[in-house]
Amino acid sequence: MNKKVIFKNIGLIDYKEAWDYQETLFDEIVSIKERNRKAELQEESHNYLIFCEHPHVYTIGKSGKLENLLISEDFLKSKGAALYKINRGGDITYHGPGQIVGYPILDLDNFGVSIKNYINGLEEVIIRTLQHYNIVATRSEGATGVWLDAESPVNARKISAIGVRTSHWVSMHGFAFNINTDLDYFGYIVPCGIQGKSVTSLEKELGRKIDIEEVHQILKKEFTTIFDMEFVLK
Repeated sequence: MNKKVIFKNIGLIDYKEAWDYQETLFDEIVSIKERNRKAELQEESHNYLIFCEHPHVYTIGKSGKLENLLISEDFLKSKGAALYKINRGGDITYHGPGQIVGYPILDLDNFGVSIKNYINGLEEVIIRTLQHYNIVATRSEGATGVWLDAESPVNARKISAIGVRTSHWVSMHGFAFNINTDLDYFGYIVPCGIQGKSVTSLEKELGRKIDIEEVHQILKKEFTTIFDMEFVLK
């Protein structure tokens, strides 16, 4: 079981370019696992954690509905935003500057977790990160992601969306964590297909700009705690 994880912060990057990069790493891990299975080898599979930000973009998961995009494609273009239908779970969400997008591309066999527990672990990483800022966050029953005041019919708001794809027990896609995000862009969609819920950011909750690199370091620390992983550079 290889619990070493290659960490890369690839900065601001086009969504499709990052998606293609994920697919390359994902296919690499799956190929190793397939070789091991067919030839009864013990070749060590790799793990990756990618942090990045994207220019304005909306992505719709496999179960998503285009009607949850509330604007025309012409208006979308006027806002400088792209749209992609992608192969993760979940509905529509927004990515943009000031948001940390995390792509764990992991051989989950290395970490001994079920897919449900893996998603639960991603949520826990965000929840514990928010504790460093004295923000109490929780899960919301029946919905993935991380919420503030989740049980309030009026004040419930989402601060982190989660959507993953797994195959051969390998993960890709991941989480979007609103830090200094322009929340106006969420007004053009029904976020994650959930009516009547709002979206927030760390900046909005604390009333000040946040050092994103500081959040990176806290997230990495919590990943090591929750998943018992060790980061390496490559």
